[in-house]
Amino acid sequence: MAAPKKGRRSPGGQGRPGRVLALILIAMVALIGGMFASGDTTPRLGIDLAGGTSFTLEAKNEPGKPNAINKTNMDTAVGIMDRRVNGLGVSESEVQTQGAKHIIVNIPKGTNAKQARQQVGTTAKLGFRPVLASAPGVKSPEPKPSASVGDKDKDKGDKSKDGKTKPSATPSASASPQGRAVTDALKANPAVDPSASASAKDDKSKGDKAGSDQKKDPKAPTPTPAPGDVAALQKQLAALDCSTPASRAKASEAAAAAKASDPIVACKTDGSAKEILGPVAVEGTGVDKASAVIDTQQGKGWIVQLKFTKDGAKKFADVTGKLATQQPPQNQFAIVLDGEVVSDPSVTSSIAGGQAEISGGFTQESSRDLANVLSYGALPLSFDVVTETTVSPALGGEQLRAGLIAGAIGLILVIIYLVAYYRGLALVALASLLVSAILTYTIMVLLGIALGFALNLPAVCGAIVAIGITADSFIVYFERIRDEIREGRSLRPAVERGWPRARRTILVSDFVSFLAAAVLFIVTVGKVQGFAFTLGLTTLLDVVVVFFFTKPLMTLLARRKFFASGHPWSGLDPKRLGVKPPLRASRRPAAPVDPKEA
Repeated sequence: MAAPKKGRRSPGGQGRPGRVLALILIAMVALIGGMFASGDTTPRLGIDLAGGTSFTLEAKNEPGKPNAINKTNMDTAVGIMDRRVNGLGVSESEVQTQGAKHIIVNIPKGTNAKQARQQVGTTAKLGFRPVLASAPGVKSPEPKPSASVGDKDKDKGDKSKDGKTKPSATPSASASPQGRAVTDALKANPAVDPSASASAKDDKSKGDKAGSDQKKDPKAPTPTPAPGDVAALQKQLAALDCSTPASRAKASEAAAAAKASDPIVACKTDGSAKEILGPVAVEGTGVDKASAVIDTQQGKGWIVQLKFTKDGAKKFADVTGKLATQQPPQNQFAIVLDGEVVSDPSVTSSIAGGQAEISGGFTQESSRDLANVLSYGALPLSFDVVTETTVSPALGGEQLRAGLIAGAIGLILVIIYLVAYYRGLALVALASLLVSAILTYTIMVLLGIALGFALNLPAVCGAIVAIGITADSFIVYFERIRDEIREGRSLRPAVERGWPRARRTILVSDFVSFLAAAVLFIVTVGKVQGFAFTLGLTTLLDVVVVFFFTKPLMTLLARRKFFASGHPWSGLDPKRLGVKPPLRASRRPAAPVDPKEA
């Protein structure tokens, strides 16, 4: 009795076609339900179909770099901008050069154009600086206790010459620090890159003896600036107002123009505080990768995880180990991006291993923006936005209508051919095409929501080409079945015997098509990638539909009298196929017997 059970199973696990059909129908319902649950039932359209924003960036010369605007730097900038915009989820953006010093960026409708403009134009000059002192960024009355202590410290600061005495710590919300505090902080600052030109400054300020001491100890701090420099920092901090975007922009511009070896005064990005920062301890080039993730274990919310290069990890571990021994706020590390403090986390221990995280009130958008800029590096040039225009979808809409009309005509011709040649089998092909269309549409909608995939004109062309690829798979299978019937077999064994040969042909054909789409996607850029992506997606869906819908559906229909009896409208009429009646088993005629021998 075991043999009949094995005989019920067909290649590909189609022994129970009803279950296979139920599986693909459940998947379709799940995808459609997810699409409606997302609240978006239409695919995201590219700039050529939906319109969008286009802005032009002009490269500008920087001091000391007269020949920086060249083809190599422009191409590098285009690549970085393209990755930054795509990091925002805009997969159909267009970034290309125009002339010798201009870059055109096209952003599809539905994207935050202001956010994209800031992302592509940011030079991303990053540095890790130790916090020397901090004060409130907004204009507000100074607390009385802090004011009185400050006056006393100021009077004592002029008399005291003992650099070893530690000043009282100044937290982020305290009053403006005094000259002595900043002087001592600069003297005791351990978070300075020893590779900077510290020895040269030390020779000028303290003579040959101090210079020789600096050479003996490679980890020695940078020399203390002159009292006038400390006073200047104090005046800058007192005069700085971080409460308005205009004042913060002015302060960040001045801080960004400073040398990495100089202390600066900078605002936090939200204007809540202003800080005096020491020289750069770790350059931004020491960051290898950054990513935005949500911390579910410690409840910190959105954080930015950093991975340093080998050299950056060594410097970062050394610096954080020294900062951990300081008192607030001098145990804080300011992450300065283009002259603004994006975060100033405290350090409690040395951070080794080349991995770190930035936390503190990030939203999903702000953490992603910071990680995006840090991941894709700094632009080799500075750019100004010279024009910004809105792109109309009128031309693309006309082309889309023409493409859809062409696709509809092609589909109608395919249907006419299937009905005229395959008759009843055409219903199987049309049902399979419908399933493929539903899967393609819902997946494109969900990809637009999850990954920012945008449907452009070439992608629509890829979907239209896929109609022929899918129909070709059905025709291969139908012809294999008809060949088996021509050999004299009935429909049910013809369906099962024709499937292995048809399956092999379909897989080879789809593999070649998918390989072409993958190569095209890798070696091309821009809109052509949309064509390649859609072609590859529909090719994969063709395999899914043929295996999990067309084959089990044919297995079920082979049990119906209309198809099994070879009805003239079934497409499997033996007479129309030129089938000869099968040879029946008969006895071979006996050889003539010689009566004499008998």
